[in-house]
Amino acid sequence: MILGSRVEDGVRRAITALLERDTRLAEELIAADAEIDREEVEIEEDCLKILALHQPVATDLRFTAACLKINNDLERIGDLSVNIAKRARSLGSVAPFAAPNALRPMVEETATMLRESLDAFVRADPMLARKVLAMDTHIDQLNRGIIEDMLEEMRREDGAVEQALSFLSVSKHLERIADHATNIAEDVVYMVEGEIIRHDPYEKARAKGS
Repeated sequence: MILGSRVEDGVRRAITALLERDTRLAEELIAADAEIDREEVEIEEDCLKILALHQPVATDLRFTAACLKINNDLERIGDLSVNIAKRARSLGSVAPFAAPNALRPMVEETATMLRESLDAFVRADPMLARKVLAMDTHIDQLNRGIIEDMLEEMRREDGAVEQALSFLSVSKHLERIADHATNIAEDVVYMVEGEIIRHDPYEKARAKGS
């Protein structure tokens, strides 16, 4: 899945640009977004042609529908990576500022969620998909921790407001990327089992308890 690999790599490179204050890498990622958009449109067109010309049913229909939805989630993740790259570009021109302690684990767990949700899709593995669902709660906790830390930093140091706001934004973008990975995992369960679990309270409780 070329688009998925490209998007996953973009997330990691955007964070690298942020943490290493690499404005050149940030600019490269921003410029590369047009290619992701082009691939997203091509995949959507292919899926629509399949629906129109072959009228798939049952498993084939669920697979095509999942491809359409996952394709959209990947494009949105690409956009969020670009937003992180833009923050990296702006931070490159201001005084250095220590990243929140929870940022690196949040990056690693978010990247793992994305990779495993895509692996679940490729393998048609609903068990792996449900493992991804269970990880989302901790991402939310890490995001809340970063928000608290950055608010405290802004109260303590007036000169740190711009940098702290940028890291708040990055944390929110990572949280949204994790949400999209969750969407992909939910679509895998639908594709394989024919069950829509997006608003299922049992599945949500099961994920939290995992």
